[in-house]
Amino acid sequence: MNKIVIFASGSGTNAENIIKHFGNKDCGTVISVFTNNPNAKVIERAKNFQVPTEIFSKEELSEGKVLQKLNAIQPDWIILAGFLLKLPENFIKQYPNKILNIHPALLPKYGGKGMYGMNVHKAVVDNCEKETGITIHFVNENYDEGNIIFQKSVDLSGTETPEIVAEKIHELEQKYFPNVIEKLLTSNL
Repeated sequence: MNKIVIFASGSGTNAENIIKHFGNKDCGTVISVFTNNPNAKVIERAKNFQVPTEIFSKEELSEGKVLQKLNAIQPDWIILAGFLLKLPENFIKQYPNKILNIHPALLPKYGGKGMYGMNVHKAVVDNCEKETGITIHFVNENYDEGNIIFQKSVDLSGTETPEIVAEKIHELEQKYFPNVIEKLLTSNL
């Protein structure tokens, strides 16, 4: 069975969805949630499912302490679900093509440093985009530049607010992210 670790920085709705999805699957299980935010709601969500959490600082990430903790539990996959820090290069080299991220836009559009959450949705609305969507991709050393695994778009009418765009994106994330992860896990067994 594949061991999954989720990295998240915020509310944790995607993390909770992934935990629920793999709660009764033979192909994988979430063994831990790591967060850099001691006030993140993802901590409470993980505890509700008896999933251990690990809280760390940006310094611990850059100094390699997080990588040491990760290596001690030996995950097969690392899933970034609303994780806002850039992973160090040695981290990515340790887990090549085993770290996934979900981005709330159709990459390569609206990717890069600072492009997350409402920043993305506001940019999409400001640029009068006709569509937007989600991208699930492997993580490399650059923000949002890893190989794309899956994209799903949603049409926009041009009357949406950033908040409405956020709702549409959240629906896509909830529907597709766990299923794409499962497909990757089962294709690598």
